[in-house]
Amino acid sequence: MTQHTQPAPNRAAIDDLLEVMNRLRAKDGGCPWDLEQTFETIAPYTIEEAYEVADAIERKDMRDLKEELGDLLFQVVFHGHIAKEQGLFDFDDIARAMTEKLIRRHPHVFGDEAGRTADEQTAAWEIIKAEERKSKSKHGILDDVPVGLPALTRAAKLTKRAARVGFDWPSLGEVLDKLDEETQELKAEIEVGNLENAKAELGDLLFVMANLARKLDVEPEDALRGTNAKFVRRFSSIEAALAAHGRTPDQSSLEEMDRLWNDAKAAERVMPG
Repeated sequence: MTQHTQPAPNRAAIDDLLEVMNRLRAKDGGCPWDLEQTFETIAPYTIEEAYEVADAIERKDMRDLKEELGDLLFQVVFHGHIAKEQGLFDFDDIARAMTEKLIRRHPHVFGDEAGRTADEQTAAWEIIKAEERKSKSKHGILDDVPVGLPALTRAAKLTKRAARVGFDWPSLGEVLDKLDEETQELKAEIEVGNLENAKAELGDLLFVMANLARKLDVEPEDALRGTNAKFVRRFSSIEAALAAHGRTPDQSSLEEMDRLWNDAKAAERVMPG
């Protein structure tokens, strides 16, 4: 592998953050809340901070993005510090492992395999990751798809991974047919009043939707976030229209709110850009 010399990073900023973490977890004079935390109790905050990063990006708020990325970095520092206390690893080990992984997975950049196309690199990436799974005693195709992912995201990743070894619907039309089939099965369970089976059928329907998103090269979470934002935008228009007449949604009728919803929808269609 070609050797690449790397400039020594300016460690002042990260060292300051690591020292703040040291103080927060100090047995004498540290923060009582921080001292109580474990990997398990911090994990939900780590996930929340990742979502807040995505939210700042969605809003194109670069000031917030800088702050949210800092919050997410602190989560890594926090986990690293707890690991260091337990003699497992530390922040430097985390950074070093990531550097080694990136170099290992990009031989076309850091090695002697230059000139790959994007498709060739994607194929090579999967081969490298398969070898890594073997070294971790994770031999199954789906073994390293994280259980903690949002269910819709995980469904898309599971089906994408299975599709790479040929376990997939050959055409988009077959996915749409399956979508119709699962919809009918859900309706049937609802009609007989079996809510437990209806729950299972709803899960099947959502799983097919994740497959459909993959077939369309759409991230299902992105698609749903867009629809959530659209719903908020249009419902806010309903509230604003009613407020102009001194009323609130609970003082309106469904028919009136439907009309205002359609007005908001029509207004979006004629907006420039």
